[in-house]
Parts: sequence; C-alpha cells; structure tokens
Amino acid sequence: MTTPLTPEVLVPRLGEYLVSSGTITDEDLKKALAYQQEQQAAGKQCYLGEALLELGLVNRRQLDHAVTKQIIQLRNALEDANRFLERRVQERTAELQEALRKLSELSQLKANFVANISHELRTPLTHVKGYLELLVTGALGELNDEQRNALQVSQRSAGQLENLIDSLILFSQAARGEMTLHLTPVNLSKVAGDVIRYSRIKANNRNVTLEYEIPADLPLVQADEEKISWAILQLLDNAIKFTPAGGRVALVVQLESDNLIMVAVRDTGIGIPADKLEAIFEPFFQVDGSSTRRYGGTGLGLALVREIISAHGSIIEINSTEGKGSEFRFPLLASKIVM
Repeated sequence: MTTPLTPEVLVPRLGEYLVSSGTITDEDLKKALAYQQEQQAAGKQCYLGEALLELGLVNRRQLDHAVTKQIIQLRNALEDANRFLERRVQERTAELQEALRKLSELSQLKANFVANISHELRTPLTHVKGYLELLVTGALGELNDEQRNALQVSQRSAGQLENLIDSLILFSQAARGEMTLHLTPVNLSKVAGDVIRYSRIKANNRNVTLEYEIPADLPLVQADEEKISWAILQLLDNAIKFTPAGGRVALVVQLESDNLIMVAVRDTGIGIPADKLEAIFEPFFQVDGSSTRRYGGTGLGLALVREIISAHGSIIEINSTEGKGSEFRFPLLASKIVM
C-alpha cells in the first residue's frame, strides 16, 4: 500500500520542532505518540499531527504553521545542498580541465622530446653507418673474414637502430598531429611484393613459412607509398616475430569489390588475449610487460600502423585467438586505373 504524500510525511521531525518551539511539552509529545501507536495498532492510519489535533494539544493554525515552517526549512536546506553540489561540480570540472590541460602539455613535451632526441641521434648514426660501410668494403684497409663478419653484425645493428629512430620520429609527428601524407597512385601489387622479399630473410631465420597471395592486376590506390609500405612491413614483421618456428605467416591482398582492396596479414602465432585486443594499439604497450619478456620491441609499431591507416581514411581490424594466431586487415579505396 502506498503512503499518501502529505505535508506531515515531508516533516518527519515535526514533534521535535513543536517541542523546541514551545508549542507543546515533552509530555504532550509522549501522549500523542502513544495515541498514534494505539490508532495504528487498531488498523487506522494516524499521523502525529492528527494525533495532536484529536487530543486537543494543538489547533489547526498551530499545526499548519509548524508544518509550513518545517517545509521552508527543508527547502532552504535543499537549496543550500544544491548550491554546494553545484559549486563542487564546478570546482571538480575546473580541476579536471586543468588536469587535462597539463596532460596535454606533458604529451606535447614528450612528443617534442622524442622528436628532438631522435633527430639528434640520426647525425652520429649516419657517421657510424658511413664508416662501417667504408670498413666492410675494404676502403680503409684489408679485412680478414672474422673482422668482416663482425662489421656486418655491426651494420645490421646500426640498421635496426636507424629503424627505431625512424619509428620514434614518425610517432612524434603523429602525436603532434603533424603526420603528412604524400598521396600518389600506388601499385599495391608491387609494394606487397617488395615487402615480401624484404621479410623473407627474417622468416627463414626464424623457420617461419612466409606465404602470399597478391594479384598482379590490382587497381592503383591513392596512398603514401612509403608509409603504406612501412605499415604492411610492420604487420608482417610483427607476425613473424610472434609466430613460433614451424608456423606460417601470410600476406593477402585482394580486390573485394570494384573500388575496395583488402590488405590482410595472417599468422599462426601466439595470438592476443581478448582483454588486450584494444590496448595493443596504444603507444609503448607490450602484451607481456615483464622485464624478462621473450619478445623485444618498443611497442610503437602497431600504434604507428593504426595512425598511418587512419590517416588514409581507413581503419585496421583485428581477429585473434590466443594460442592460435591473429589476422590484421584494412581496406583501401581503389581507382579505376588497372596496371
């Protein structure tokens, strides 16, 4: 049964107010409460105000005045509470806005720092690579086989360092909203073929079978050839890295409709946990973040791939089953010109 909404329901401390205002005594209140309980025990709904009226302890004017006074006090208290809450909301909003501003500044500082450091590293690395080339080719003197092998290892390491620096520079550009695309008609068949040839050595070294399905007559796409090549190469590199020996990695490029080309990289690797599928695209994220993690890398690759694909007006999708493998895919719009 629903209790009727009456003024007395809104002022549950009516008795205390009447006593404190001197309208009734403590004895009067006790009598009224006892009478109220008797009426309720008999199955009759009886409010305190009614009990006071029926016992003649107050008159209607006194009761109405007390109820009105209480409602006004409650309303004022509610308004004060609302004003306090509004003020707190404004304060918290200002605090959050300030925190976001500082976070944005820190992000900008981080991007600037990464960009500056990366550019500073490029110059000495160029000198190192140059002298390594001179040494390997014998321009600075004859080398024995052991020396030449050692220098070739150094060359590969310098190449890896250069790739890392390039990734950091690209990341800093993306973080500052400065990633620019140089759009030209691009032959994806050629791009994919070049990427496969470049990746085959790494796949062979890891005993991973590298497969591909690349039609020769694909339409051209408007894209930044360098960045799209880098993105596909990064996806292949990632797939090879996380695929155990004996596994397979495939690059599939196919025309799905008259104006849509789908690029997909599939592997039979370790897969990605379902709760980390979104996080893998965050900068510096590692699925295994422990200090003894088995796989290397900075955690920038997939973040940059998504930035590049997004800059081309596309979106990268992922399907993965932990322990069974993953598939990364993204579409690109094709032109009507056929190679």
